[in-house]
Amino acid sequence: MGDVSTTSTVTAPTLRPDTAYRAGAVAEAERRLTAATDRYMHHAAHALALAAVRELRATAGRTRGRGVLLLVGGGHNGGDALLAGALLARRGCDVTAAVATGRPHAAALEEARRAGVRSAASPPAACEHAAAGGADLVIDGLTGIGATGPLRPTAVELVAPLIAAGRRGARGFRVLAVDVPSGTGVDDGTVSGPVLRADLSVTFTCLKGAHLLAPAAGACGRVEVVDLGLPVPAASDALVRRPDDAGLGRLLRIPDDEDHKYTRGVVGLRSGSRSYPGAAVLAASAAVRCGVGMVRLSAPRRVEDLVLARRPEVVPASGRCQALVIGPGTDPADPECAAQIDAALGRALEVGRGRSGAPGAAPGPVPAVIDAGALPLLAERLRAGARCSAGHVLTPHAGEAAALLSALEGSVTRAEVEAAPAARARDLVRLTGATVLLKGSPALIASARCSDGPPVAADLLSVDSGPGWLATAGSGDVLAGILGAVLAAGRADEERGGRAVDSSAFTALAVRLHAVAAELASGCVGPAGRVPGRPLAALDLTDRLPHACAVVAGWAA
Repeated sequence: MGDVSTTSTVTAPTLRPDTAYRAGAVAEAERRLTAATDRYMHHAAHALALAAVRELRATAGRTRGRGVLLLVGGGHNGGDALLAGALLARRGCDVTAAVATGRPHAAALEEARRAGVRSAASPPAACEHAAAGGADLVIDGLTGIGATGPLRPTAVELVAPLIAAGRRGARGFRVLAVDVPSGTGVDDGTVSGPVLRADLSVTFTCLKGAHLLAPAAGACGRVEVVDLGLPVPAASDALVRRPDDAGLGRLLRIPDDEDHKYTRGVVGLRSGSRSYPGAAVLAASAAVRCGVGMVRLSAPRRVEDLVLARRPEVVPASGRCQALVIGPGTDPADPECAAQIDAALGRALEVGRGRSGAPGAAPGPVPAVIDAGALPLLAERLRAGARCSAGHVLTPHAGEAAALLSALEGSVTRAEVEAAPAARARDLVRLTGATVLLKGSPALIASARCSDGPPVAADLLSVDSGPGWLATAGSGDVLAGILGAVLAAGRADEERGGRAVDSSAFTALAVRLHAVAAELASGCVGPAGRVPGRPLAALDLTDRLPHACAVVAGWAA
């Protein structure tokens, strides 16, 4: 998922650039105002043309004489592209329209022709010419937000040579998508056929699901939301929300002179095994560096020795805690290890009074992060009738999610999870009762209902999960430790009379701390690596966590 920014042509106080809504609801909300006028299409075209000028100047330093190819479908998105092309032609661009429909927007096509836009006699040949270096910018207006399913064969023929020209950043032209890249699932973020990946997507009024849900989000590039003065749909039509760092940062608290280690939060960590001893070092280090009051470790002796050599403040004894982390680096194939994990899961799934041991402890099971090797054993308990609560956070990647779904309901492959992660995350919530963090880019957090911030119906959060340098061994163990730390701190505050822990919000906070630490450790700036940065190791992340906390909370100067 790329950067999302907001621009305005007309003031609309209801604009919410952090929430994606159903395409049908967007169309219905604006229908009364747009039905008898092309005024808003002209506003949209103006915003597209400005964005196109910025893209051309960024690559060529000027607009006059630059080649622009319009991919034109029917409906308003094709009309937007044609009208934007007319504005660019008047600025001196060499603009060609590759029309993929027998029914383009007639008034927009006529205006484009009057401005000097040429209609390609052979649209496929025009696209091949552009792919070979004949264009500096491609504007994708093939389909609108009302389209469903993959591109039709005529459109596929147009985008094929452009896709073959190379990956984003390596090809000789930039791509500007109108609303969303054509062929992406506007509401569900699925990609069921060829898609020309955009450098920039310019959408109107509000975000759509494709901007925040994988795999479509990866095709959108940077996203700009343009306010046209049209109404936003009702909150009940929200699909997914992207929490902002400022809101998440308020969940972090500066300790005062009345605090002690138990009011800062205590994490109980069941991590590491003979096969994967380093995971406990990473998870414990992450929890400590996030400012938790204490980390208690239960692990094989060799693992304890490794952790204490790195983090002598860790306590290798069970006792009072406000959150559990179960599973990083554990081996369910090892009978002794599996028995210990299963026992820890049993404690985590107990219903009734909290297990922190503190007077006035919050009711209900202790918050728990259930990760990695604990997930298969959790499936066995769920099949036997156990049930998670929203305070239990499952942290699978796509392969682990597929295995868990297969164990609980029927065969699911990793590819099927990757093709529709939002739907599969919701399936896991339905089957387990837990909050689910489905790792990926972006990360998805699913729960019965997300309650952080203004009330919306969306039960999904989409969170920027950081640079690609995070794809390294041990990164997930660090994330588990961060998540345990913030959940423990939240539970400790709840026990002191604070608000109840919202697992979705704290999970989003952990993902962002992990991502910001990776940006700091790698030197990467921007979602597409405008400053590409450098490799990192998982342990590097833990050293950057105090700074990441300060950045997200706004404490950094």
